[in-house]
Amino acid sequence: MRAGIIGIGRYIPEKVVTNYDLEKIMDTSDEWIRTRTGIEERRIASDDMKTSDLGARAALEAIEDAKISPEEIDMIIVATATPDQSFPSVACVLQERLGAKRAAALDISAACSGFIYAMATAEQFIQTGAYKKILVVGAEKLSKITDWNDRSTGVLFGDGAGAVVLGEVSNDRGILSFELGADGSGGKHLYEKGHIVMNGREVFKFAVRQMGESSINVLEKAGLTKEDVDFLIPHQANIRIMEAARQRLELPEEKMSKTIHKYGNTSAASIPISLYEEVKAGKIKDGDLIVMVGFGGGLTWGAIALRWGQ
Repeated sequence: MRAGIIGIGRYIPEKVVTNYDLEKIMDTSDEWIRTRTGIEERRIASDDMKTSDLGARAALEAIEDAKISPEEIDMIIVATATPDQSFPSVACVLQERLGAKRAAALDISAACSGFIYAMATAEQFIQTGAYKKILVVGAEKLSKITDWNDRSTGVLFGDGAGAVVLGEVSNDRGILSFELGADGSGGKHLYEKGHIVMNGREVFKFAVRQMGESSINVLEKAGLTKEDVDFLIPHQANIRIMEAARQRLELPEEKMSKTIHKYGNTSAASIPISLYEEVKAGKIKDGDLIVMVGFGGGLTWGAIALRWGQ
């Protein structure tokens, strides 16, 4: 048996903030944002919503989609860079709220790579037989650490959450391989000090190189080639970075998920939100080979090759 996705959910806040809205509060323009990032709008959570509120909504849908009860969940792993507080963890808050009384709970902090890190961690528990069903959530309220006066970062980020339930699937489905990596010496290029701070030029160069390399690496680990890939789910950070990864895999445009124009960069929530949208749109089908790849502050990176289905 392998570990694979047996349920999926997502939550997007109702409030839409367009590029035109940002024109009114900072020195920027719709044209400047779109051409450099691919973002047209983003969702912003209300002041009274916490990261755990976003995550709980996505988690409930994933649990329902998996056709299981919360009591069947053995572990909850939440990837987030914007927890409600230092502790208790967002995962513990969700455990109580969902009624997952048997579940162990922990948060993972790997910025925008967090969901990949969490998936790879969850897989280990299932592969060893220690646990059977694990809820993995990527949830972020980036609006609370965004500097809305900084045109270089304020236009990029949005709020949201995505969730999956991992469980046992057949040997020809599920997670085939993964890669995780970090370069702490690059931490100075993307970090949080009250607000998000970023050296855009250095992060761009790193991301363009690493997204492509990691995508190829997980395929090689699984004994596959880029010709085997049916769909690419890249972290939705910048359309030019995403396009570089797509071109490295020599995929047609319709085989790459693109949600950045609607939601902006939602950090650890970006990949599960995108996966959800493509699955629900019928673009990902049983047996399809998916590559999920991301990068983030740390600097960190990660990729997973996954055969969709149970």
